[in-house]
Amino acid sequence: MTYGQVDQEARALQAAFGDFGIESGDAVAVELANRPEWVISLLAAARMGAVVVPIDPSVSYPELKYQLRHAEASVLVVPESTRDFDPLEVFEELIVDLPDLQYLVTVGDEDRWYDDRVFRFHDLVSGGRRTPRPIAEVDPAAAPLAVMYTSGTMGKPKGVVLTHDNLVFTALRTSEVLQMEDGEKVLGSVPMSTVFGVHIAISALVTGATLVLLERFRAELVLDTIEREGITICHGVPTMFRLLMRDPSMEGRDLSTVRTGIVAGSPVSQDLVRRIRRWNDVQIAYGLTETGPTVTITRFDDPEETRETTVGRPIEGVEVSIIDVETEAHHGLEAVGELAVKGPNVMSGYYRMPVETERSFTSEGYFLTGDLAVLDEDGFVSIVGLRKEMIIRGGYNIYPRELEDVLRAHRAVDDVCVLGVPNEILGELICATVVPVEGAIVTGDELKAFCRDQVADYKVPDVVRFFDTFPMTGSGKVKRRELAEMVRLEMSPT
Repeated sequence: MTYGQVDQEARALQAAFGDFGIESGDAVAVELANRPEWVISLLAAARMGAVVVPIDPSVSYPELKYQLRHAEASVLVVPESTRDFDPLEVFEELIVDLPDLQYLVTVGDEDRWYDDRVFRFHDLVSGGRRTPRPIAEVDPAAAPLAVMYTSGTMGKPKGVVLTHDNLVFTALRTSEVLQMEDGEKVLGSVPMSTVFGVHIAISALVTGATLVLLERFRAELVLDTIEREGITICHGVPTMFRLLMRDPSMEGRDLSTVRTGIVAGSPVSQDLVRRIRRWNDVQIAYGLTETGPTVTITRFDDPEETRETTVGRPIEGVEVSIIDVETEAHHGLEAVGELAVKGPNVMSGYYRMPVETERSFTSEGYFLTGDLAVLDEDGFVSIVGLRKEMIIRGGYNIYPRELEDVLRAHRAVDDVCVLGVPNEILGELICATVVPVEGAIVTGDELKAFCRDQVADYKVPDVVRFFDTFPMTGSGKVKRRELAEMVRLEMSPT
């Protein structure tokens, strides 16, 4: 599709939504895989001042119901059919309990019976072309463009309110760092139900790039697409890049068109980024849903060591500070504290959660990320770990990220997640959960000995548990809470 065609369909969908009575500020939920209809829905909502609510297609029914209810969604855009459920049947159940939900829009080519509350996306776009509507006048700095629900790795999802400026600002600043130009071909395989996926789409749009969408991530399909389409920018979370480089066909591929991309979403080890940069000169970025998402990013001309071991410097216009977790005092350089952010990228708040919103900002207006970090004299940020994940063992503070980086350097370790396990004597024990490299033979004692050579004794894991895979969110993050519960049940006395 050309930009002209996408614009025409977005205008048509805007008109159709207007005929539904959808107005500026109303919520349009989109539960689709990466498809052109996702982008068109986003642009239609933006034109009319409506709010997009991205929903992961893999969410459970209770999660779907919670997000639709909390966001007060008026419209739900879904695929006509999936392998797991019939959207029409689900809609009939939802409307009983969700009075705000008025319409279902289905995407697909099936010829099915519809009633006056269920419409085909294609029909709306075709009919809407006859009744164009003007772009709504909204304040881009204040008007929400999206309410995005956090992945909930540590608790119940919160609805993050992101304005037009939040999302466009980070897209522009990040694309400048990547030196994006006309003619780029950007791979969109990160789910658009995540802020990273939306960021990739908007970054492509604001730079006039070609966006190549994949409905789902499969390593072989991604590699085929890179070769066939001549992809120049390939983004992903660390898990995606690991899977690509483990694919048996990787060695024989011609990936010479790939210029750069972003690796973000979870910790990136020095070894992993080195391996990625053999074929893709990626930048490491750090951000959150609450920061739209980019806070910091490495640059092409940064010193090589800092490009490998830090998450870079703040994007232009964004200010960061390291704050004492107890007093809110600003720390000096090289001191560990909570990373705080101020700038046009920061959310306006959590939807319908004023207390949670107030708790997340300092009196000076800094957003508290919850991540522990260190800032050096050149402005580079190193993430130490998540404040909530910090393990206190026998009075010592252990940051899981530090130990995870050590373990990832072991040649038999593919992925690792370090957790705290309750203990009566020490308070918490250190448990290293490990996904070994396929075919590798390694024991817990070997990994403990490996750590003992590199860290203080009190940081060495007390327990090592092996897994084939970790439970993951749709955005590629480990579900730490679920994993910790699995370990706790395994270690509980019978």
